[in-house]
Amino acid sequence: MPNPLHRWGKPITLLLLWLAVQLVIKQGVMATPAAVEVVEEPKSFGDKICPADLTTAIDAIISRPEFMRSRWGILIQPLADSAPLYSLESERFFIPASNIKLITTAAALRQLGQQYRIRTPVYGTGTSPYLTSLRIVGQADPSLTNTQLTDVAQQLKGQGVTWVQQLIVEDGYTPYGIINPTWEWSDSYLYYGASVNRLILNQNTVGLTLFPQQPGKPLRVSWSDSIAARQWRVDNRAVTGKAGIPYSVEIMGVLGEPVLVINGQLAADAAPDFWGLAVRDPAHYFLESFRRILEAEGIGVIKALVKDSSAEMVRSSDQGMGREVNNRFRSNVNNTEITNTQTTRELAAVESLPLALLLKEINQHSNNLYAEALLHQLETEVGSESSPKLGLVAVQQSLTELGVDPKSYSLADGSGLSRHNLASPFAIAQTLRLMAQTPLAQVYRESLATAEVSGTLRDRFRDTAALGKLQAKTGTLSGVSALSGYLDIPDYKTLVFSILVNQSDQSAATLLRAIDEIVLLLTRLGYC
Repeated sequence: MPNPLHRWGKPITLLLLWLAVQLVIKQGVMATPAAVEVVEEPKSFGDKICPADLTTAIDAIISRPEFMRSRWGILIQPLADSAPLYSLESERFFIPASNIKLITTAAALRQLGQQYRIRTPVYGTGTSPYLTSLRIVGQADPSLTNTQLTDVAQQLKGQGVTWVQQLIVEDGYTPYGIINPTWEWSDSYLYYGASVNRLILNQNTVGLTLFPQQPGKPLRVSWSDSIAARQWRVDNRAVTGKAGIPYSVEIMGVLGEPVLVINGQLAADAAPDFWGLAVRDPAHYFLESFRRILEAEGIGVIKALVKDSSAEMVRSSDQGMGREVNNRFRSNVNNTEITNTQTTRELAAVESLPLALLLKEINQHSNNLYAEALLHQLETEVGSESSPKLGLVAVQQSLTELGVDPKSYSLADGSGLSRHNLASPFAIAQTLRLMAQTPLAQVYRESLATAEVSGTLRDRFRDTAALGKLQAKTGTLSGVSALSGYLDIPDYKTLVFSILVNQSDQSAATLLRAIDEIVLLLTRLGYC
């Protein structure tokens, strides 16, 4: 059975699907995931549970023999009352996985506001039809796609532009460099570990599809984007197997090299196998894509370069930032920026959707890139100079103002992909409870996935009492599972809860089933 965690499950973007094939995402932070086993959906029973009996019922679940090596942290409390209904190691640190997004998005919503939009400006010098320079300045908008760049090109065409002497894309890697140093390197070549820079295009991801051929023949490799494909060298060792053989395809990166190794077998009668991969050099990908789009609209580009604003250096698209040089770019670019004394004016701009909608992509679909891009927006709010820690400082400042104890969590990134993140169930539940007391409460809660309705909870809690009443954020890493959110109980109170499991040797499916059982116990709470 194919491992679905390496491939596209839920839609990765709320804006536009840019791939020629439908690529979908399962979960935003899968690191070395184990194959999902099929487990029976937990049942929802109608018998009422008294609050006094809740501890015994939950302990019966987490004390099962299969969880003897697992570490649980749980806090359950009424939304309007901080007194816990259940607490287990709730003030101790756990790896929270994607539950860290609850903290990042709460801070962003408070600091930036629900109507905040990310604006990417395009400047030019010279006059139509000939521009001396055309410069697009990155602002870390994770939602930019080819469609928006085509709109910019059409605006320029409408202004009479036909030639650009020098195209400059002003980029920068934020807030850590190309890859957060606390991430596992094996995540860096997959879609959920894509680099976060200031000129993000198509979420810095590319689709790769493997097609079975005749038995014994190599699998056929097809890319969704030829520009992104040129940044990778594929060592295809995978072959087509006989009809009906088990799935065993695996794609692995090679540390420090632009190489993907494909191993395993795909049955001759199997469907095409879709993979989501990271664009290896996002800045050059943006440059070449934008130039191609301009030329498609009849605007010629004589020279093109990337200006790295974070490092105060200029590099042409054949100069990788710590990456392999791709000589195929060399004849079409120049790495010398033209000195220009002409007046610069804004010719066009691209605006993202409002922050309230971007948050839904983060919390409902667990989009790591969107979450990390928020750190740049927060970074610019607290200082004029870029710093690896500035965005995280802004998050902590915002939550401290909200009332969240700054000692109850420690951030290493904004998405939860890092195993250096630490948070207590208390920190997460406190964030949820305090956000519910602000004017932004509804926007924040609506950004979360709803049981059996949306996001990463769309296929969970089917035909149970949690349907439509549970809004929560999931989180998964190998050995880690999390669920935190709000639960409305018709005959009781609205609850806020955080359930974190660490150091487990059980499959993700087994952990999810136990967490779901706990939530379904809560739906049966009543006054006694």
